[in-house]
Amino acid sequence: MNMKFSINSTDKSSAARAGVLQTDHGEIQTPIFMPVGTAGAVKAVHIPEIKEDTKAQIILGNTYHLYLRPGLEVIEGAGGLHKFNGWDKPILTDSGGYQVYSLANTRKLTEEGVMFRSHIDGSKHQFTPENVMDIQRSIGADIIMAFDECTPYPCEYDYAKNSLGVTHRWLDRCINHLSSTEPKYGYNQSLFPIVQGSVYDDLRKESAEYIASKDANGNAIGGLSVGEPHEMMYAMTDLVCGILPKDKPRYLMGVGTPVNILENIALGIDMFDCVMPTRNARHGILYTSEGIINIKNEKWKKDFSVIDPNGTSFVDSQYTKAYVRHLFAANEMLGGMIASLHNLRFYLWLVGEARKHILEGDFSTWKAQMVNKLGQRL
Repeated sequence: MNMKFSINSTDKSSAARAGVLQTDHGEIQTPIFMPVGTAGAVKAVHIPEIKEDTKAQIILGNTYHLYLRPGLEVIEGAGGLHKFNGWDKPILTDSGGYQVYSLANTRKLTEEGVMFRSHIDGSKHQFTPENVMDIQRSIGADIIMAFDECTPYPCEYDYAKNSLGVTHRWLDRCINHLSSTEPKYGYNQSLFPIVQGSVYDDLRKESAEYIASKDANGNAIGGLSVGEPHEMMYAMTDLVCGILPKDKPRYLMGVGTPVNILENIALGIDMFDCVMPTRNARHGILYTSEGIINIKNEKWKKDFSVIDPNGTSFVDSQYTKAYVRHLFAANEMLGGMIASLHNLRFYLWLVGEARKHILEGDFSTWKAQMVNKLGQRL
């Protein structure tokens, strides 16, 4: 089955929409948040917990990290990432473009591709549009990303313009190479191009139009949430969503906070991923429907109430704030595990609630109420 996307409902007061994305590994109800499983695992969370407790419908893997370790020979030997890690629902892999951006001091970018050194052992490697497509064929994700350059913020206009040209030429090479190969594991893979252009309106417009012309099964927006002010992110997202096809899913890469997610859903985004819920969880930051908790703070030491009174997480019925704080104070691994699971469950609850309110027709009213609460520190 080729990937299909249908829209069930749209919000009357914003560009928010509720849809269904169908893949060979199952359907995804949008808007959706994708837990990040960089190296084939979502940190501190078991695969059954991701599926059953967070209700995640798709997870993300990272081409750069999986290529380096465990390597393609191991992944292919297992029959692809689904078989390797035991996740039987959809998977998305990013192309390694963001890692190329983050390795600015140890890489060399040319028209051909990127030469870089492994962060593990310093060995030299090259990524090109062609071999990145081959690598993602081997990993076997349902949705694979085009190879691009993610520009930093701030970024000079001329650099952003030149980079955009490279990203577009690389996209054409990705499309051409992918069309000459076949999936390795008996199911379809869909390529998502990536809109770039930094924070410049004309470049974002040019890129969105170019990406839209490729008529891909879905489209992504990259190069945001890299340090720019939130209002600038929203302005770029709004501009791009006004150009990308309405009948294709839109994926905003690497975003973000609960407030970011709701604001971007209102602008027409369908898919999100971010390491924030698990990374911050390991430092004791808990996201709840009433605001943000630093569970390490002394104020929670004798608080025997549940983490979130609205029950957005299954752990609320088992663990109190005082107990979770104790686990962090005692450096017990369970603290980070509970916090990670809670935050993922909260993020999935949040996008599920957004979907429900879009379908019910009161999304904008609900969003305004939630945004006022979600960013506050408790």
